[in-house]
Amino acid sequence: MADQPQHDPPQHDSTEHDPEHDQAEHDPTGLELAQTIARSLGAQARRRRRSPPRRIGPQLSGARADDRDPKPLSDAVERLVESKGWTTEINVHTLLARWALLVGAANAAHSQPESYADTVLTVRADSTAWATQLRYLAPRLVAMLNEQLGEGTVTRIKVLGPDAPSWKKGRLSVRDGRGPRDTYG
Repeated sequence: MADQPQHDPPQHDSTEHDPEHDQAEHDPTGLELAQTIARSLGAQARRRRRSPPRRIGPQLSGARADDRDPKPLSDAVERLVESKGWTTEINVHTLLARWALLVGAANAAHSQPESYADTVLTVRADSTAWATQLRYLAPRLVAMLNEQLGEGTVTRIKVLGPDAPSWKKGRLSVRDGRGPRDTYG
């Protein structure tokens, strides 16, 4: 090999294209092309071995239940309610939907639960007489609700009477006035 003259490759400007240079680098046997393809296929095979296998086509469930099986919507809703901390609120409102069973048909006809917040249940009555009746019933009702919902769920029942009309009309009304004199005289 020492007796063969060594040729330096001609220096070309990288911006200009020389067709003779391309033909000089071309390997007519295709050996270099085959090696390049083999290297790229080998790299792909190594990547495939490192990554988990991909499954093509649908995955079918077996005879036993697993994570791929459909889940009931009720399970998803139950997890949502528990994660948000709505369990007590929902239980209270579900129980209050059966208000007539809790207080009796006569009391239920003249009252309705308005709200539940911070362990206090607010109830509105049609008249002051019915509000008084519900106030007498309140301790027994608190005990009954706590028995069904859990101790400390309801600590107090606030009973409100009917909404009274407002006699304050306009900017020039009298403060602490007695209202219309001909009505309450």
